[in-house]
Amino acid sequence: MPPTPHRAALLVIDMQDAMMPLMHRPDRTVATIAGLGFRARARDVPVITVRQQGGGDVLPELAPRNGEPVVTKTSADAFLDTGLDETLIRLGVTEVLVTGFATENCVETTARQALSRGYDLVLVADGHTTSVRSQPTDFAPPDQSIAHHNEIYRHIDFPDRSVRVLPAREIDFMAPQSSGRVS
Repeated sequence: MPPTPHRAALLVIDMQDAMMPLMHRPDRTVATIAGLGFRARARDVPVITVRQQGGGDVLPELAPRNGEPVVTKTSADAFLDTGLDETLIRLGVTEVLVTGFATENCVETTARQALSRGYDLVLVADGHTTSVRSQPTDFAPPDQSIAHHNEIYRHIDFPDRSVRVLPAREIDFMAPQSSGRVS
């Protein structure tokens, strides 16, 4: 069987107005995702907005364009009881670029589910954020939590999957060098 052609899609998870007050360094994350979204659209890479039910409107800088897919979820997993997988299949997507809020919750859960469902993965190192922390807490400090998850994905091993952690500036939406993907 011939290799499946590489096709990336950008997932923007839970970047909504009700989440904004909870976000660690939201301005930096929003700017990073907005820039990546601009570049994705210029290359005809699908941008898929994932929003949490009850989380309010998508932030204006990241609002989906006319005709772009929007998925509404009710749990941390953007695949669970949503049309995300069907949307990715319909678009011919083989690799998801994951961005959004919150690092150790919705971003993490969706990234692992994408791998389990057969997608290659790019975790955008500077394109996800976590919540601010009230003190005292057993949660890792926000910057440490983000760095920790980036490091986990630099070392995670999934059979027959490419897993990359890249800063937004290094993303070119092309297949990974070693991808010999077959379906």
